[in-house]
Amino acid sequence: MARIEVAPLRPWTDFFPGSDRFAKPDTKDFTKWNNRVVSNLLYYQTNYLALVTFPGGITTLVAIVVVSVVFVVSVWVGENGAAINNFKKQKPSAFIILIMVASCILISVLGSIVVFMWAITLPLILIFAHASFRKRNMKNKLGFGLKKTFMGILLDSLGQQEETVQKLNNFLD
Repeated sequence: MARIEVAPLRPWTDFFPGSDRFAKPDTKDFTKWNNRVVSNLLYYQTNYLALVTFPGGITTLVAIVVVSVVFVVSVWVGENGAAINNFKKQKPSAFIILIMVASCILISVLGSIVVFMWAITLPLILIFAHASFRKRNMKNKLGFGLKKTFMGILLDSLGQQEETVQKLNNFLD
């Protein structure tokens, strides 16, 4: 697997400069708006991560792990329904005990999950707003080396990675 790099934390003056570096996105040209959002997500990804994890601290990190585990388990259960049904039929007592233990663990961290959902929803809205309204600067437009970062891999898997040619065309326009 390729080595994931960490993007540098951008200075506050670059991340949140004066109002002259913010502008309403062109809602009629979704390609241009998408390029702006993707470029900003790649360029400011470490700042966005700090924005998400700072308010909740360890509670947010615990909740991220719990939500991730629940997601992975639900995907696994969806793909292996027959295995679950066989386990229920062969060992009903063990299945009930497993459900009870999982429920207790989930209930004990439910407060963390609620905090996580609130702590993640607000920053995601702020991140999208910042990425939409923040004008790209020269470094941002030519930030080709950010594809090996976590955000670059995530955006690439979602089919939202900008192509080098698109960046150059937008820069020249």
